[in-house]
Amino acid sequence: MKLLIAAALATMACKASTAQEMSYGEAEYLNSCAVCHGLYGRGDGPLGDVLLKRPADLTSLSERNGGAFPYSRVFATIDGRYAVSSHGDREMPVWGRQFLEEDVKVYGPSGGEIVTTERIHNLASYIETLQH
Repeated sequence: MKLLIAAALATMACKASTAQEMSYGEAEYLNSCAVCHGLYGRGDGPLGDVLLKRPADLTSLSERNGGAFPYSRVFATIDGRYAVSSHGDREMPVWGRQFLEEDVKVYGPSGGEIVTTERIHNLASYIETLQH
């Protein structure tokens, strides 16, 4: 499984490295999300088949929300730290917690929270660009 994940991430990194410029949100997406949601957000990432539930197609979030991108819901889903346990388990990692652990090591508790929040905003904004 670890080998599969490493190979998938290496392939995506090679494709991503050919881009001239990449936003922070796109880089975060490729680093954290594409392995499950796919390079273009269609839910067709290389690990999608091993999950109990297919990852969401992120390209149709606006369409499924009456034409408006559900920014706050996307942000909250990515963050995941404030999920209601009665809504059931989730296979998607709680990125807010994982990002915070990394960011606190570099920026301290207060700075870490600010950086984590910005990372999630960048990611949610990038996902908005994937809408068709």
